[in-house]
Amino acid sequence: QVQLVESGGGSVQAGGSLRLSCAASGYAVGSYYMGWFRQAPGKEREGVAFISSGGSWTYYADSVKGRFTVSRDNAKNTTYLQMNTLKPENTDKYYCATTRVLYGYGSGWYFAQEKYDYWGQGKQVTVSS
Repeated sequence: QVQLVESGGGSVQAGGSLRLSCAASGYAVGSYYMGWFRQAPGKEREGVAFISSGGSWTYYADSVKGRFTVSRDNAKNTTYLQMNTLKPENTDKYYCATTRVLYGYGSGWYFAQEKYDYWGQGKQVTVSS
């Protein structure tokens, strides 16, 4: 049974840092791409970061570029989202998700939520000013 379990997150003041982890089980982790998404209440979920199955290339939403870093350790079946210089507008619930197939290249594909097969439960990140 495929499972994605998120940890980390929490509350921090603006300018601070947090790290989210996504532990995967039940499938060949190293063969899957991983995406991170965020969603605020009443808003649509949107893509934040994407990492290839082997971890050699990444992609970021413009709003987090230079501040967030996605990485993965396939030996530990875990993907990370390091969030630095956090801003109040980064307050959201963050989700990791995984897909075995990459249908194309570019943000339209990396953040195509309907293409992701499995999702974590989400983790709240709150940034206060």
